Amino acid sequence: MITKVEGIVISETSYSESSKILNVITKEYGTIGILSKGCKSIKSNLRSVSSKLTYGFFNIHYKPDKLSILISVDIIDNLKNIKTDITLKKISYTCFILELTEQVLKHNYSDTIYDLMISAVLKINEGFDPLVITNILELKYLDYLGVMPILDGCAKCGNKTSIATLSSTRGGYVCNYCRTNEKLVDAKTIKLIRMFYYVDISKITNLDISLKIKLEINSFLNEYYDLYTGLYLKSKNFIEDLQNI
Repeated sequence: MITKVEGIVISETSYSESSKILNVITKEYGTIGILSKGCKSIKSNLRSVSSKLTYGFFNIHYKPDKLSILISVDIIDNLKNIKTDITLKKISYTCFILELTEQVLKHNYSDTIYDLMISAVLKINEGFDPLVITNILELKYLDYLGVMPILDGCAKCGNKTSIATLSSTRGGYVCNYCRTNEKLVDAKTIKLIRMFYYVDISKITNLDISLKIKLEINSFLNEYYDLYTGLYLKSKNFIEDLQNI
């Protein structure tokens, strides 16, 4: 029986001289392994759809807890703008998103996580700032990891007014009364990061954010992930190298 699943290839591994094992994040089953038989052959119908970032409906012989077998793929979007970006920023952030999603799914399976991931990837493909889109997704994922920062009041006293800054070590917002030596951030950073949590990624039409605000939010999220998630992602190192160029 052939099963149709929606998914995106996050990695590929050679299997014999002519085949590959595709690691695919699917909406229906989370991350699964799919054997693409003979796909390395020039004449194979599977050749063009058996590579990283293939996004579509995978027609497979599904085998729970075993390698499923690929029959065909109906492409939803070829993600051309990501794959052909000469700056490497789009593809680097997309690979980070895929790696992060795989880790988050190990902690908490939900098809909502898949939907968030795909929305983020499509927005990057449309040309929206990959750093901002990634940060929005990172913030939303903290909910599924069970370590969401407190962004509706002071993390220490609960005060909902006089918010002074954002602190990873304090776990979110810090008000003027509780602040000690925490570094101050821009008032727009305080407002915007809360908006990041509530925004529907798929409905984003404009991202007019200054570099200063972007960097403050990104710095907070990097520190927060390091402190509370225990996740180590290889693709993050490459992104950091790109930012330093």
